Amino acid sequence: MKSGIATFTDLDAIEQTPLAARDLPPTTYAALERGANINLDKIALQYFLQGTDFKDAVFYTYRDLMGLINQTANMFHALGIGPQDVVSMILPNVPQAHFTIWGGEAAGIVNPINPLLEPAVMADIMNAAGTRVLVTLAPFVGTDLWQKAAAIADQVPTLETILQVDLASYLPFFKRQAVKLMRLPLRTPPMRARVLDFSRTAQRYPANALTNGRIIQPDDIAAYFHTGGTTGTPKLARQTHFNQVFDAWAAAQTLGVQASNVMFCGLPLFHVNGVIVTGLIPWMHGAAVVLGTPQGYRGPGVIANFWQIVDHYKINFFSGVPTVYSALLDVPIGDSDVSSLEFAICGAAPMPVEVFRQFEERTGVRILEGYGLTEGACVSSVNPALGERRVGSIGFRLPYQEMQVVELDAQGGYARACDVDEIGVVIVRGPNVFKGYTEAAHNRAAWVDTGDGGEPWLNTGDLGRQDTDGYFWLTGRAKELIIRGGHNIDPRLIEDPLHAHPAVALAAAVGRPDAHAGELPVAYVQLKPGAAATAEELLDFARARIGERAAVPKAVHIVDALPQTTVGKIFKPQLVWREAEAVLIEALRGMASVAGCEVRVGAHSLHGMAADVRVTAVPGVDPAALEAAVRQTLGQYAIHYDLHLGA
Repeated sequence: MKSGIATFTDLDAIEQTPLAARDLPPTTYAALERGANINLDKIALQYFLQGTDFKDAVFYTYRDLMGLINQTANMFHALGIGPQDVVSMILPNVPQAHFTIWGGEAAGIVNPINPLLEPAVMADIMNAAGTRVLVTLAPFVGTDLWQKAAAIADQVPTLETILQVDLASYLPFFKRQAVKLMRLPLRTPPMRARVLDFSRTAQRYPANALTNGRIIQPDDIAAYFHTGGTTGTPKLARQTHFNQVFDAWAAAQTLGVQASNVMFCGLPLFHVNGVIVTGLIPWMHGAAVVLGTPQGYRGPGVIANFWQIVDHYKINFFSGVPTVYSALLDVPIGDSDVSSLEFAICGAAPMPVEVFRQFEERTGVRILEGYGLTEGACVSSVNPALGERRVGSIGFRLPYQEMQVVELDAQGGYARACDVDEIGVVIVRGPNVFKGYTEAAHNRAAWVDTGDGGEPWLNTGDLGRQDTDGYFWLTGRAKELIIRGGHNIDPRLIEDPLHAHPAVALAAAVGRPDAHAGELPVAYVQLKPGAAATAEELLDFARARIGERAAVPKAVHIVDALPQTTVGKIFKPQLVWREAEAVLIEALRGMASVAGCEVRVGAHSLHGMAADVRVTAVPGVDPAALEAAVRQTLGQYAIHYDLHLGA
């Protein structure tokens, strides 16, 4: 194999050499430095602002990249950032995001934040992190990041400095001047934190080396990544330098990354996949990265021109999520030469088998499915590039990282190891597993002690199995199971048959609250562009192919687009909320004493999900009697609610 390891599937042979003898860089800065020194004058990063003009790119050599990381780290140090201090980042995909991430880790702790979050959530994250410096966008047409940052700056008492990144610097001269004129009416509101220009400030500091005198240790915390929901106390995962370095090195063993390779990054840089898979992995091996548009794959023209982008930059690898591959199925390759592509990587969510099959048939590009989570630095398992890929599986565990499937008891404690092909909870431990959350309360359910005398295992919360050959297969999230009358239904039993229908692009199955069964399965479907199908047709199609009677959905809903997270995962909670709203409204409208009702269901920090219920009475109905009747009706469902009665 190109990486020097004979076969990724022979984990025992790999692990005959102790990890300590592998000569891994101890820190992310050292890893980047090692990759850069392969050829300092080679292009490390290319960036284009618009997918419709992808050939117009700026580029940075490795000498440029390391110089800018050094300047950024030295700037942070001068602004008061030490090993325990936090730099938060609210940025789209721009080169300065990388300078901030790696310079922030060299100076202190970096905290990437999803730019699409609501301002109040951003403030909660920064307060939980104790942010001293924030890097965000300067005012720019079509973005609201500066407005968000300015609105919450005084809500973060620890915040001292805000550094503005100017997107206009990537525009041609005349467009850049036009943007400056448009900014004139936008004045910075008074705030306690000082506001500085990122690039102009960084240029004041040395580019040839770090000046903070810090000797970074492998176990020093490098980053706080926000994970979990967007309500309640933020869950900030603490990743060390060696967590990230090991994960990037171990994952690269199956890819055989070389300095000649080119990777495309279209996933967001606030997420570990973008940071590790299309950042640290290629750069620690001296390879190149093409960063496409502030919105990544969502940028106008990126998907439509993707095969031309591959042709122009001679892309070898790219990483995506199932929604990306589904969208690319509708883009003809045409005259584009995509022979440079060796394979594509799919993570973040299970790939529907039918999408997998169609993509490989139409494009000839091999997909390597993998699995990981923020708490494991990014990657925990992956199918081998040169060995047998098993469609639908997440491949083999990483070398030196343990992974197993276990049964947990009712309290979440270890009961026993699962047998071959028996479904249970996936747990992992190893050098890539994080050091816990910043909030102690979040750590209570994170770990599993198997009693083997070693370190505790991380409870991933994912259900899966391991076959006789060592491949792992995910079967769903424990919390995504549809529980019908005590019977557990894996949503993929419904989703996979629906994905086989020629008109279906994406499908998602969730539970609909039911007074008798607890939950009943329903499915939501997004059709392919130009395709036609009825809900009845899809239901009949699924019924004929679902092997488990209890899993046959009670309804199929066709929607224009399934809700997605910012990294392209289908956001099932929104579908669950929709079903809960519909059920509660239907129940309330069936009451003779109710004249009208409104129900809104959403996330709740304590109860997970809650309903806001507003009911008006039929004239003459006693309010106390109405309240008692409504509570009796709503009590049939396991949904927390807040009730408001009107006249």
